[in-house]
Amino acid sequence: MSAERPVHVLEGYKVLDFTQFVAGPTVTLMMAEMGAEVIKVEVAPTGDPSRVWPVLKDGRSGYFVQHNRGKQSLCLDAKTPEGLAILKELASRVDVIVENFAPGVIARLGLGYDVVSKLNPRVVMCSVSAFGQTGPLAHEPGFDWSGAAYAGTLHMIGLPDGQPIVPTIAIGDVSTGVHALGAVACALLYRERTGKGQYLDCALLDSYFHYHEAPVQLQSLSGGAIRPKRMGSHATYTAPAGIFKGRERYFVIFAQIDHLWAKLCAAMGRPELTGDPRFADNAARVAHLDELVGLIEGWIASLPGDDAVMAALREHRVPFAPVLTLEEAMSHPHLRQRGTVRRVRDRMLGEFDVPGFPLRFSEFPRTLELQAPTLGEHNEQVLTRHLGYSAGQVRALEGQGVLHRGDA
Repeated sequence: MSAERPVHVLEGYKVLDFTQFVAGPTVTLMMAEMGAEVIKVEVAPTGDPSRVWPVLKDGRSGYFVQHNRGKQSLCLDAKTPEGLAILKELASRVDVIVENFAPGVIARLGLGYDVVSKLNPRVVMCSVSAFGQTGPLAHEPGFDWSGAAYAGTLHMIGLPDGQPIVPTIAIGDVSTGVHALGAVACALLYRERTGKGQYLDCALLDSYFHYHEAPVQLQSLSGGAIRPKRMGSHATYTAPAGIFKGRERYFVIFAQIDHLWAKLCAAMGRPELTGDPRFADNAARVAHLDELVGLIEGWIASLPGDDAVMAALREHRVPFAPVLTLEEAMSHPHLRQRGTVRRVRDRMLGEFDVPGFPLRFSEFPRTLELQAPTLGEHNEQVLTRHLGYSAGQVRALEGQGVLHRGDA
């Protein structure tokens, strides 16, 4: 780390990144956002498969750029003796290794934890996979929704009498990456106290199952008498909590706690409902859910428009939110002001929006300006800086096909 003020909290940490697509790259992207030096190892000759995912402009992928800003690209053939030797030497000098190949692949390449921990006892190695490194499903192929399916999460999403519905966002991939980042950070803290590195096993399935806020204990403690299922637009164990139809849009309204229910009754101009036996407590409101939803949506329909609904709810401090379209969310002043939606400039694609860095540090209030690499762009920089190679040696390795470069 430099003697001057660091650029961010992870400046000085070096990461060897064997990840592709989303879950693994999320770990290393967030580390790059915090100032770590991330060396992204890409398999020659094509690199990360997401380099060809849309939107493409002149061969440059917006998808790849979003998930790989701030990283250095080292593109090599790991199956050659020279390529493997380079990777082993780098592994001996970094703080963190992250990979999201299928279980067993990194070991077959000759870079399993048993190998790299001997080369570098202080290294923290993190494997991200669909089902984990152990267990009956470990070697099954899988992606985001695979973990959601096995976790019972998909079973909980959709209309009660309809088929399960998949989320159209990468909840499992991104959140597993964030979970893995937390594990890496804690492992680095442990290493600072003990000098010992360790191996981390992070799975999409584990992350998805962790999201069951109530259903698991409901099923278990009731001895199976309660069997949670898809709820559709409203919670079925607490009420009112769900999605309500307005004139122009839908609203999420939460008034399931008694004092919030009282506030909603006041907002609706119906304070006497707090004494109605049908709605007197949570159990009664759940038992009369259809009547309750009809009552609330009737009130919403009685007002001149959605602005009036929001004004009444806001005045009485009832938790609510309008269901925004993606376009509306991207232009919302709150998301813009906080940097939740971030405008970035890519040297080839120009300016476009991406999700912003979600963590906030008082000592580092500014986000870093980062660029995504072209394929193999940093071959020479990485090998000369970290391993002492000459520029001529790098050119020779590129000529032999051990290293590779691309234009986007």
